[in-house]
Amino acid sequence: MTVTIPKESIVYAMSPDNAPVKTVKDGDTAVFITYDCFENQILSEQQDFGGLNWERINPATGPVFVEGAEPGDLLVVHIQKIQLADHGVMTTGPDLGVMGKSLDKNTIRMVPVKDGKAIFQDFELPINPMIGVIGNAPADASVPCGTPGQHGGNMDCKRITEGAYLILPVNVPGALFGLGDVHAAMGDGEVGVCGVEIAAEVTVSFKVLKGKQWPAPMVIDAERVIAIASEEDLDGAAESAVYNMAKFLELEFGMDKSESALFLTVAGQLAICQVVDPKKTVRMEIPRWIAEKKGFRWEE
Repeated sequence: MTVTIPKESIVYAMSPDNAPVKTVKDGDTAVFITYDCFENQILSEQQDFGGLNWERINPATGPVFVEGAEPGDLLVVHIQKIQLADHGVMTTGPDLGVMGKSLDKNTIRMVPVKDGKAIFQDFELPINPMIGVIGNAPADASVPCGTPGQHGGNMDCKRITEGAYLILPVNVPGALFGLGDVHAAMGDGEVGVCGVEIAAEVTVSFKVLKGKQWPAPMVIDAERVIAIASEEDLDGAAESAVYNMAKFLELEFGMDKSESALFLTVAGQLAICQVVDPKKTVRMEIPRWIAEKKGFRWEE
């Protein structure tokens, strides 16, 4: 069964108190229609930046209730398709992003998206559609959609894209899953405080995974197995991402900490996802072929 979640059904925080807008079953498909991260408020480059309603930032479409998903389970979200609008928007300014301390004015850029390219200035940049905000409700807290964490949220990880399987912890009955903040293009770090923010339609399917204690959030794609972590600072996020992958190696392959430390030194890739959210996000990747050589199997 396929259900559609309209963009008018949004939340600004991931919370166990959010009422689900739809119910899906294990194996169902859902199409999430999303606003951009500004809730489509920006219409021109001349717009008054200060006139934006900053309480309407990073909305997530949803949530949906996934039947059979119980606390302690994992929810596997297969991202099947990301269909973009015909233009996106970018902004930066004082106190925004890595360079915010050196900026003295707010800047808006409208970015056309055509034929697989994002048209920025006189560059035609290849798009890499990805989902910035995606996650389940935390167990006992309301977390703004703009903040990442163990539940998912605003991880801004460019590996969360078409074809990927995102694995999230289920913290409450039904998971209460939602997504938004799609980017047409974004580099690692999101240093200017945004990617090419864009409205989209995202098609995903759901699978409830029981009996696994993997350190989610994780991503599995055609090339990689990835552990994601978000912490108050980059050092903490990097350490947590490494330890999360080491935990996966222990659970799946029986590696002890010494073995995993050596293995990740030579085969792991540590990368920054974003440095501009209230928590910073880092990922640790290992090649999928190595995991499969060790006996790892993933049913797609």
